[in-house]
Amino acid sequence: MARLNLTLDQDTYAELGAHAKRARKPRARVAKELLIEGLAHHAARERRRRLARDYAAGRADARALLHEWEAGQLELLDDDEP
Repeated sequence: MARLNLTLDQDTYAELGAHAKRARKPRARVAKELLIEGLAHHAARERRRRLARDYAAGRADARALLHEWEAGQLELLDDDEP
């Protein structure tokens, strides 16, 4: 397992400490979880950008994928109705 040495400004360090205290976890564990979560969000955002770019370029497979997602969302909305 690799290690990472970070230097944080005082405000970020304090905010991380407050978050760790609320979570009742060590500061390093909270920092690791936030980093993993941030990387996952970044990857998801990049996938959405790539899909949007492909869709704008008129790729049929991207358009088909969006239609599938839209159909799934509409099904979920129908399930919520009484």
